[in-house]
Amino acid sequence: MNTAEMTARIAAGRGFIAALDQSGGSTPKALKGYGIEADAWSNDAEMFDLIHQMRVRIITSPAFTGDKVIAAILFERTMDGQANGKPVPQVLHDRGVVPFIKIDKGLEDEANGVQLMKPMPGLDDLLARAGKLGMFGTKERSVINLANREGIAAIVRQQVEVGQQVLSHGLVPILEPEVNIKSAERAQCDQILTDELLKALDAMPGDARVMLKLSLPAHAGQYDALVVHPRVLKVVALSGGYNRTDACAELAKNKGMIASFSRALLEDLRFQMTDAEFDAALAEAIDEIYDASTHKVAEAA
Repeated sequence: MNTAEMTARIAAGRGFIAALDQSGGSTPKALKGYGIEADAWSNDAEMFDLIHQMRVRIITSPAFTGDKVIAAILFERTMDGQANGKPVPQVLHDRGVVPFIKIDKGLEDEANGVQLMKPMPGLDDLLARAGKLGMFGTKERSVINLANREGIAAIVRQQVEVGQQVLSHGLVPILEPEVNIKSAERAQCDQILTDELLKALDAMPGDARVMLKLSLPAHAGQYDALVVHPRVLKVVALSGGYNRTDACAELAKNKGMIASFSRALLEDLRFQMTDAEFDAALAEAIDEIYDASTHKVAEAA
């Protein structure tokens, strides 16, 4: 797929994005959920090898194709790795799946109710390498815990600044200012974030588009103005701690948003499954998330 073809697939949104980008801090939890305990590895290299095997099993499954999974977000090691003797980005291209890479290096300590992204040394080199490997875009995450306008404005500024750096390399950034769904001020956070994003998008130079990865909102339709904004290619939703059933139920209420789920996609997959069991469980999860991404409650009403 060339850039124009990948852009068209994302813009059409007939499917969802698989988030397969667990990094060092979240890998042990992801492996435990997959049925692999911490005593199965003795160092980081072995741990990352195990998570790579899990990801390869997913992306090479017969269930994982561009028919319903339009894109996948990868960890840097996965982007640089191979699946069945081919570079992982090429395997995804062959299946009609648009590849993205997670670029953030984790979160700063909370200040003003938010956690900004840590510095990203060597980002330009990473972006250049990603482009050569056929990646379409990036994803970068920060977190909002409280309805502090100063903090949320700082989150949006940082996200947009990084996004502009990504755009300068010909890649499309997914800006991910995640609202903590357990926050007592969740609805207020959603509203302030919407306001700040709209202001930032209106002020962006040039005409390139970005993507947004947002928590499922407390009130359905909260992000409607972002979905239709001319500078937004697509708005995608993270599951944010919801199980798959609940995440899909919430997603289906929000027109124009598609899923970019991680835990909600992987929750039923286990290392111990036979290939047939694994493929069946993955297919069931993909079907459910695809349906919530493409068939909305409002459309059926």
